[in-house]
Amino acid sequence: MRTPVPTPALHAEWIKIRTLRSQIGCLGAVLLATVAFSALAGADSGGDDADPLFSVFFGVGFGQIAAVAFGTTAVAAEFQGGALRLSLAAVPDRARWFAAKLTAIALPVLAVGLVTGLATWAVGSTVLGEGADAPGTAEGLRGAAGCAVYLTLMTLLAAGLTTVLRSGAATLGILIPFLLIVSFVVGDLSGNAADFLPDRAGQVVLHSSWDGVLGPWTGLAVTAVWTALALAAGAWRLARRDA
Repeated sequence: MRTPVPTPALHAEWIKIRTLRSQIGCLGAVLLATVAFSALAGADSGGDDADPLFSVFFGVGFGQIAAVAFGTTAVAAEFQGGALRLSLAAVPDRARWFAAKLTAIALPVLAVGLVTGLATWAVGSTVLGEGADAPGTAEGLRGAAGCAVYLTLMTLLAAGLTTVLRSGAATLGILIPFLLIVSFVVGDLSGNAADFLPDRAGQVVLHSSWDGVLGPWTGLAVTAVWTALALAAGAWRLARRDA
């Protein structure tokens, strides 16, 4: 019985990622951006209305840009210079190759995301200080785990969209403005409907409390549905287009 993701294919895809400095740089930027912006937000937070958990994990909104760039560039590289033809010559089964590519993308992001979540929690709690209503251990661990899962899902969403568009520039041109501008504007105008956007839904897990209809884990489930749709569309596109 053949395995869904052959080890040699996964190993080959991992070599591609770890030998590109831009990819390693994106992973490092996830950690640095998240921790730095979270520390700034924690130092500036105050008042009874402040959400202590979100103050600690505020930087995830910026770290996700680096995560999205990681997923986008990892896939976009296959559509340059005939790289995809070489990849498919080594692994003719397109579904298996795509599964190996996605696994090689997801695992390092999940690992970096977990380290990022724990580091952000530690730094953010320290910056808030003893006098602040700092999140407890259970909330902090939930935020750290949620940070890792959320960053991984957004990375895979970007990878799926890049496979559909076959262009890293087009994917980043859509996702970055959406994450930084459009989602906030739509959220202010449309009320609870915006809670089901992939970024807003997934970030519920980073809040101590939330007035919307989703909870921490149901929010991540909504983001997972968006990601699954993007990956399914990418797999469909990959199967029906020439390399």
